[in-house]
Amino acid sequence: MSLLPFTSKLIADVGITMGDEGKGRLIPEVTEELRASTGQESPVFMVLKVNGGANSGHTAGGVKLNLLPAGVIESSIPYLGIGSGVVADPRKFMWEAKPLEKAGFKIINQLAIDERTMVADLSHRLLDLAWEDYRVNILKNDPRGSTGRGITPAYQDETGQWQITYVDFLGDRETFAQKMIQRADRALRTIEHVCQVSAETWDSFFDTLTTAETRANQEAIDAGIFPAEEFDFQQFRTEKPFTLNTDRLVEVYWNAGQAFASQVTDIRELVLQALSEDRSVIGEFGQAYWLDKRHGFSPNVTAAHTFTPEFFQSANIPCQPIHTIGVAKAYDTKVGTHIFLTQIEEGHALSDALKKLEFGTSTGRQRMVGWFDAIEKADALRYGGYQDLMINKIDALGKIPGWDGNLLICTAYKDPEGKITYHVPRQDSVRKELSPVYKIYPSWEEDISSVRHFDDLPDNAKAYVGGMVKSILDAAYHGETWPKQLPNLRYIGVGPNPSQIIKDVPSTEELIKFA
Repeated sequence: MSLLPFTSKLIADVGITMGDEGKGRLIPEVTEELRASTGQESPVFMVLKVNGGANSGHTAGGVKLNLLPAGVIESSIPYLGIGSGVVADPRKFMWEAKPLEKAGFKIINQLAIDERTMVADLSHRLLDLAWEDYRVNILKNDPRGSTGRGITPAYQDETGQWQITYVDFLGDRETFAQKMIQRADRALRTIEHVCQVSAETWDSFFDTLTTAETRANQEAIDAGIFPAEEFDFQQFRTEKPFTLNTDRLVEVYWNAGQAFASQVTDIRELVLQALSEDRSVIGEFGQAYWLDKRHGFSPNVTAAHTFTPEFFQSANIPCQPIHTIGVAKAYDTKVGTHIFLTQIEEGHALSDALKKLEFGTSTGRQRMVGWFDAIEKADALRYGGYQDLMINKIDALGKIPGWDGNLLICTAYKDPEGKITYHVPRQDSVRKELSPVYKIYPSWEEDISSVRHFDDLPDNAKAYVGGMVKSILDAAYHGETWPKQLPNLRYIGVGPNPSQIIKDVPSTEELIKFA
């Protein structure tokens, strides 16, 4: 079958679980499809990073990215946009861009950073570490599992009306310096007196940040792109605890910002220009629906809004029709301290195999793995909405030794009294008491990583795909008549490479018959 046309020139690339769904690989697929359908050589005007910061990792075309949008791998896209909903450390821009440029990618001249994009800096990262220490050592709570990239404190500056934005790099250095010094002072007072961090722990923060960034940028250091000292956070320390070398702080961040000052612009006008030229803008979202600060379960959420409506806030344009593609994996993963109702038990052969594939792009942390939870995806559909689905990594679910081959799909939840629910309860204490209700699907013997057509999939794989989609719809519209317009499974990923994808998926009405 031919792919259905997109319903808007604005396209949202969103996750519908807990992140790590493979959203980055969607960019080249959509671009290629639009090129074929429109006849335009450059049908995508911009890939716009909508939310988050350097905490949201994407892998696209084998390239690992944090702060930059995955549009970097598509040379036909003129602009790599950074929306006003993003918190961005200018040093991270440079650390990510320079190695990619040396590898042949065009980055810096294609960046378009909105004037209202928020500047994240060292003080936010120190606060991030301090709040985690406070949570664990003062409150005796479980760790939150933060990436330590300073994202939540940066957004707190926005809500507290203390933000520094990229337009400040177009002003005078003295005003910028004053804002930075005041920000650092607020952070230091909070770390010492509110978070009650010890002097020893304070000292350790600089080692923690140095170790993390040195490890993350080791390839660039080895290649001679940056000296090791670039990632030494001790340069900002002074002998006295809870103080910073603010002269050095201002110098480093002012210089980093000036390197991108020519790329600071008005994203609003670029998006409107794209629409006037009948070209598309892809909004690339970090994290996913269930990590949204409002819809998820605090504290296991991010500090940004992670679903389609944020496109309009970050681009600063009027709400209008938008085409949303919801991305998931054929099994579930979570990282951190989340409640994981469908987690596969430790020592299970499939769990052990999948864990070898599952490490966070931003943090390198081991992800937990679980069975496909259709209820989470169903609520994202019912309350968030998406026209298309993309399901990745189905190739990882073929039979392996030591496993009976039974694939489980969570089709409902059951409470301790046996009551069945088809939605995610918004009360966390209720959710913790639930257990999954599963439907079993048999796996397949064949390696499907080379399959490019749906008809060539093994029958069991077809049934499992149909089962995932049907289970989502059954839960989203339980007890109701299904709407006439159902979401369409647009792509099935059968491997990490851009070519490893199935596009000729039957219509939803036909697909669910395989279940």
